[in-house]
Amino acid sequence: MLDHDCAPDLSNSGRTLERIEGRADDDRRAERAAAARRHGVRRGGGGQINPDLSVVVLEKGSEVGAHILSGAVVDPIGVDKLLPGWREEADHPFKTEVTADHFLFLGPAGEIRLPNLGMPPLMNNHGNYIGSLGNLCRWLGEQAAELGVEVYPGFAASEVLYDEENRVVGVATGDMGIGRDGKPTDNFTRGMELRGKYTVIAEGARGSLAKQLIARFALDGDSEPQKYGIGLKELWEVAPEKHQPGLVQHTLGWPLDDATGGGSFLYHYGENLVAVGFVVHLNYQNPYLAPFEEFQRFKTHPAIRDVFAGGKRIAYGARAITEGGWQSIPKLTFPGGVLVGCSAGFVNVPRIKGSHNAILSGIHAAEAAFEAIVAGRSHDQLTTYERAVRTGPIARDLKPVRNAKPLLSRFGTRIGTFLSGADMWFNTIIPGIGLGYTLKHRKPDYATLKRASQAQKIEYPRPDGVLTFDRLTSVSFSATNHEENQPIHLTLKDPSIPIAHNLPEYAEPAQRYCPAGVYEVVEEADGKKRFQINAQNCVHCKTCDIKDPAQNINWVVPEGGGGPNYPGM
Repeated sequence: MLDHDCAPDLSNSGRTLERIEGRADDDRRAERAAAARRHGVRRGGGGQINPDLSVVVLEKGSEVGAHILSGAVVDPIGVDKLLPGWREEADHPFKTEVTADHFLFLGPAGEIRLPNLGMPPLMNNHGNYIGSLGNLCRWLGEQAAELGVEVYPGFAASEVLYDEENRVVGVATGDMGIGRDGKPTDNFTRGMELRGKYTVIAEGARGSLAKQLIARFALDGDSEPQKYGIGLKELWEVAPEKHQPGLVQHTLGWPLDDATGGGSFLYHYGENLVAVGFVVHLNYQNPYLAPFEEFQRFKTHPAIRDVFAGGKRIAYGARAITEGGWQSIPKLTFPGGVLVGCSAGFVNVPRIKGSHNAILSGIHAAEAAFEAIVAGRSHDQLTTYERAVRTGPIARDLKPVRNAKPLLSRFGTRIGTFLSGADMWFNTIIPGIGLGYTLKHRKPDYATLKRASQAQKIEYPRPDGVLTFDRLTSVSFSATNHEENQPIHLTLKDPSIPIAHNLPEYAEPAQRYCPAGVYEVVEEADGKKRFQINAQNCVHCKTCDIKDPAQNINWVVPEGGGGPNYPGM
């Protein structure tokens, strides 16, 4: 929310906002200026443009970073522009620089090291940093608060506010203390409306408000369907002799078959920490495939398992990833606001990076909003933001790799990897042109499943509790918690579809694609089957909202503060 005062509107809603009383304006202005000087903030170099312009951030997690999950190898280009002096800060989160970059192709029992010289230069990770994206967000949240940004953790934006001209004028947070029966409890607290001149939507992949706005304003009318992957991650503390600080390793191949896209990451950083993760592209075809089980199976490969010998798992999580790339980016502006970050789909799939573009898009949005507010405008289209994204560093990052995902989808992992590499080389040699074509994605991910009768069942091994684990135990390592007495936030448009349609047609894939064991098909004593939703387990990954073949599951925000509380993920 950006405004001169970002005042709550209490005229008609009955909703109240208790604002934190600040100090005198002069004191706040002086403090912001001092903070700006400490961080090297300057006009044109990133950071604050106008300390007197109020910005309000709503964070649905219990704290900034609580719901953030990524590998992560971070390209610092975004932070460099935002806070040019960050390297001088003793508490900055970038402690481990990449020192080695390995690419492996796995077979069932062996591996082939792919030569780095064959990789396009854009795939080089040297100069990037390994760390926790959640901790980066926590640190950035502290910098923002120090500069005067009002950050409200534990408040979930549940509703977009419109005026009579169909312009976005703000958002409303959800009511707290609503029971499972839909009635107020003794702890009921009315939600609040926050109204500003411009609203920036930064919900990550498949955000609930972003989805509504894209539909309402037909923002995807001229773009390809957005594509997604599900990323699963564990954080391990490994034995010191197994730790190789600065090593970045990626794999393709086993345990996935050639027609199923995905791969792994394994990053060594910090004090004996290893982040290990697995990504499955959500356009997979076999309804019996379980991304979580594929992740567990991956860790047993001879080239991988030795890293974890003598170590212990300390955290787990999962999150959907935008994979559509350049051709899937929707129109980014609507009357009164913009989409930024993964709400817009700025992930570079071959590089497995999106945080740099998220930060850059936030900078572009701030500059466009500032320009508009100074000109006396409000609630209109920030066209300069769209132009900055389409012609600036984000475009230069995403356009050269635009064909990688569709080539993998059409030709499989082996041939698709070779063809996408060749395409990226041509785009490197002839910047902005390449081979002169942009491939389409064709189908959305929910439309790619085969019928169960056409697919082969997959038998997964039982977890050993040492290297491999079950889903429910894993959820406990995500520190996930929801207030139990609240409406289920995983809503069904038609409650009959899971048993009447998805079960006979697709063996109800929600039982397998969910990485948290939220969905079950339960057989009653009379032999009838029932679809059960264990909403308490939900880690907010959004996979169900994306992959359900009937598009019957609608993910909406639960009470603010609920969900995972990722420690250092």
